Amino acid sequence: MSENISSSVDAFLEYLKYASGRTDNTVINYAVDLSQFVDYVISQGVEEVEKIEQAHIRAFLRELAAYGYSKSSVLRKLSSLRSWTNFLLQSGKLTSDPTKGVRGPKEPKRLPRALAYEDVRMMLENGPNGEFEMRDRAILELLYGCGLRVAELVALDWEDVDIEERWLRVKGKGEKERLVPMGRHAQKALREWQVFLGKLSGPLFPGDGCERIAVRTVHRVVSRSAKRVGLAGVSPHMLRHSFATHMLEGGASLRVLQELLGHQSLVTTQRYLKISYEQLKKSYINAHPRGRGEKDV
Repeated sequence: MSENISSSVDAFLEYLKYASGRTDNTVINYAVDLSQFVDYVISQGVEEVEKIEQAHIRAFLRELAAYGYSKSSVLRKLSSLRSWTNFLLQSGKLTSDPTKGVRGPKEPKRLPRALAYEDVRMMLENGPNGEFEMRDRAILELLYGCGLRVAELVALDWEDVDIEERWLRVKGKGEKERLVPMGRHAQKALREWQVFLGKLSGPLFPGDGCERIAVRTVHRVVSRSAKRVGLAGVSPHMLRHSFATHMLEGGASLRVLQELLGHQSLVTTQRYLKISYEQLKKSYINAHPRGRGEKDV
């Protein structure tokens, strides 16, 4: 039995609204995306869902790109189509998925955002507060001072820390270990945290009971500390990006930074170069007496 495309979209939207618990905004987005597709395929003479082919999906995406839709918008619409066709497959309205094998455009790689050093310093010095101040300060100093990933921070044990010599043994991706130096600020923060905790073994940052601190708790520590000094949208990974950018600005080589960050490929590390160059250029223009044009003065 043939299924009208428009009615099948209506049924899907009803399902989203009443059975899947999606928000009204999400349902509206799906409705917009699918109505565009319905208009397109009907203009191609296709009115039943069984007649939709992979070629129709590809042509629709090409048309969106030709109209100037961003890659992220095209990808979202393809995701909406996949959710709809999956619904049709599960309800027996389709026997094969026309979106299978269809690839959307590649998202452009976005450069990571790095904080200015003064913002980081203000956050580290004035952000931690309350009963967990010492813990939070140690967390922030290690995330920024050592460029750690959140998972690497959470996995640290006291046995991985040489406070006197200022070294960390970090377990990175693929269980690869690397030695990462830490600065005197991180050393001081860890000493104070150690005295407060009264421990020399087990997780560096314990959570409830004998468990480690949760990743989401680390995210809250960073976000809360940033908000206290007027910064918004700061994440643990942003502190890692800031570490990398500031290291390059300070003269560190890519090879050294690759080792510190635990990157397998130097290509991954090179993405920080453009950020650093842009910030260096901005600093030059602002600082050098002949770096500005007359109209900038």
